[in-house]
Amino acid sequence: MYRVASTRIRSLKGCQSSKHLARYASSTAVASKTSSSGLFSWILGGKSSSLPPLDFPLEGVTVPPPLPDYVEPAKTQITTLSNGLKVASETSPNPAASIGLYINCGSMYETPYSFGATHLLERMAFKSTTNRTHLRLVREVEAIGGNVAVSASREQMGYTFDALKTYVPEMVELLVDSVRNPAFLDWEVKETIQKVKGELAEASNNPHALVLEAVHSAGYSGALGNSLMAQDSIVDRLNSSVLEEFVTENYTAPRMTLAASGVEHEELLSIAEPLLSDLSSVQPPEEPKTVYVGGDYRCQAGSGVTHFALAFELPGGWQKVKDAMISSVLQILMGGGGSFSAGGPGKGMYSRLYLNVLNQNPNFQAFSAFSSIYNNTGLFGIQATTTSNHVVDAFEIAARELIAVATPGQVSQVQLDRAKAATKSAILMNLESRMVASEDIGRQILTYGERKPVEYFLKTIDEITVKDITSIAQKLLSSPPTMASHGDVLYVPSYDSVARLFHSK
Repeated sequence: MYRVASTRIRSLKGCQSSKHLARYASSTAVASKTSSSGLFSWILGGKSSSLPPLDFPLEGVTVPPPLPDYVEPAKTQITTLSNGLKVASETSPNPAASIGLYINCGSMYETPYSFGATHLLERMAFKSTTNRTHLRLVREVEAIGGNVAVSASREQMGYTFDALKTYVPEMVELLVDSVRNPAFLDWEVKETIQKVKGELAEASNNPHALVLEAVHSAGYSGALGNSLMAQDSIVDRLNSSVLEEFVTENYTAPRMTLAASGVEHEELLSIAEPLLSDLSSVQPPEEPKTVYVGGDYRCQAGSGVTHFALAFELPGGWQKVKDAMISSVLQILMGGGGSFSAGGPGKGMYSRLYLNVLNQNPNFQAFSAFSSIYNNTGLFGIQATTTSNHVVDAFEIAARELIAVATPGQVSQVQLDRAKAATKSAILMNLESRMVASEDIGRQILTYGERKPVEYFLKTIDEITVKDITSIAQKLLSSPPTMASHGDVLYVPSYDSVARLFHSK
């Protein structure tokens, strides 16, 4: 066989040297000129059946119609029940569905009597109800291969259920039962309180989270200053009665939205209305007042390393959509991360804080921009971790970088375009998740009373200019600073000295 192959290869070389090989414009011509054997079969002396030409359809095979160039995204449909509760949904070709019940109720609605209730309610979610034991509830979720979750923020709470859309009736019924009819059994509450205490002990080893909480308590006077985490000194005062009163007062129909991704609206409405139409229609109280004042918080814990955050107010919050989107782009533009960050541009390695700070200061373990945006206000700043003897330098560098983006001509168009593209990419990729889409529907309706299409936000981002970045940074720095530090705080500069860094000129 090998002799045959070598003989034919030499023959092929001889043909190439004697005349040019023919070239054909179509596979039809090639098919008509070639023998009935493939190339390797020809070399090795074997035979194969002839192949059909590539530009003719196969007999008996129906080609599906081509996909359209543009597929219109599903629209969000919203129905308001007679008691004020909103039901919203968007369809999806996905075989699964995500359903969430979102409530305008978070830690900002706590009173001195109920401090810590939001944290405890988050951990008590999907426990026993007046209709189900906790075991039965878990078994029912497992039986349909579902996944339940709960999230609590300062302004809102969300209970979500994710499963195949064939189980939508079961999902809605279990979700509503868990939110409307919690039993708050004494033994379950006490057991959960012990778990919360364990979480608080673990949180003491997470200085990044502690610093972000401290920025809120130091920067705000009023509702948003309430901590998302229960405190050791008051958690034992929480009990079934406190939770029941908090839920009765705050879980009312006008403050709720049932949102779904991947569910037909009429189907969702037909299931949800009988379960939710009799919910209390008491109008929500006026939102608790919050005033940004700025301030300083310090907690000595350990030595050698200092964690700190330096923040300013973003007035208007999500109610001023353009300012909020400019702030989001500014956060991506400044970027940053850990000193051992790995990856390319998607990991922030081309951001200003990574190039200007982390690459040049080996004593900084982390240095990044952060933002926390709420309905009517927000915080924007820099969070960092460094050795304690370099903390003064870190504050000065943080001030320098914030002042730079507030100075005309310091942000290039290339940097802005990269940040805008990264922001749009993050929005679109997050919305590919059913649970994120459902959450986006619910939280937008609670904030705006409607769901703004994603194209609205993308267009807003496209319209952002370098001048807008400079303007929003100047607006941020016009507010008094807020400082929070944890760890070795001995060398943290005074509040007044930090404030002078921004108003010395």
